Amino acid sequence: MTAVQYALVGDIGGTNARFALVEQGGFEPQAIEVLACGDYGTLDEAVVDYLARAGVAEVAEACFAVASPVTGTQIRMTNNHWRFDTEEVRARFGWRTFKVINDFTAMALGVPHVPEHNLVPVCGGPGDPHRPRLVIGPGTGLGVSGLVPITNGWVPLMTEGGHVDFAPTEDTEMAILRILKARFGRVSVERILCGQGLLNLYQAHAEIQGLPAPLDAPEKITAAALGQEDALARASLRHFCEILGRVTGNAVLTLGSTGGVYLCGGILPRFLDFFLESPFRAGLEDKGRMRPLIERTPVFVVTEPYTGLLGAAEALANAEV
Repeated sequence: MTAVQYALVGDIGGTNARFALVEQGGFEPQAIEVLACGDYGTLDEAVVDYLARAGVAEVAEACFAVASPVTGTQIRMTNNHWRFDTEEVRARFGWRTFKVINDFTAMALGVPHVPEHNLVPVCGGPGDPHRPRLVIGPGTGLGVSGLVPITNGWVPLMTEGGHVDFAPTEDTEMAILRILKARFGRVSVERILCGQGLLNLYQAHAEIQGLPAPLDAPEKITAAALGQEDALARASLRHFCEILGRVTGNAVLTLGSTGGVYLCGGILPRFLDFFLESPFRAGLEDKGRMRPLIERTPVFVVTEPYTGLLGAAEALANAEV
């Protein structure tokens, strides 16, 4: 590969760092490698190893999406040991441009570049392509972002929408709120709509019903629900989907995102068929007088595994980032 023709993009989480090359001005990731963060003492070491693997001596530009807050030049990864200064890294590698953005911002920026075959329709009508899009998804936390259309592209919204209050709608949910409030104090929707949140929800349902809760990890709850081995696990996962629907509908109304809803993250694709038959849609559309607006809004599950890399490539070309 010719060095001057490529830019470097990365999507760096707590466990793995995904790297790829893109043609300058392009968006299609090439030479994708997934490297374990624990195998490298620093980001610099991982970059050097990746470029050697890709057969590229140097690149002129780079953009990394990181699972951590991004303010100033000092980056401290939330769930791994890497720490770096963006200006020091840029100077070391001689990059003309080096951007670092939050991983869910990258997820949002990547959505317009996801191929259609990696968008699974859930519900909704045609929407309005001139209106904002909502990007939301449960994972380690609950990510919420948005895309506002401008003349020649998109402006991403960096939000903390996963930390809005959990709003119960019936007696069982009031009981769940009381249980979680006793454990956590304030109860945000992220206390329910993430991997750990599914476990919280399962344990709360067990307490309400006076049942044992032997499953101690979200993946065990999901497996038991999908295998129809455990009625409590199945009910908890269905309720998880319903609450996600209501929170998503609230975000559509807040953002005015009738351009579409894109459900991202690693959790939903693991039980996609279950999700499509779940009460998600009922929760989403239960908005009283605003039901017609929600019903017109298209909703998709994003199954593209490298949406963050697509977003990092978009960020390099996007003057609004």
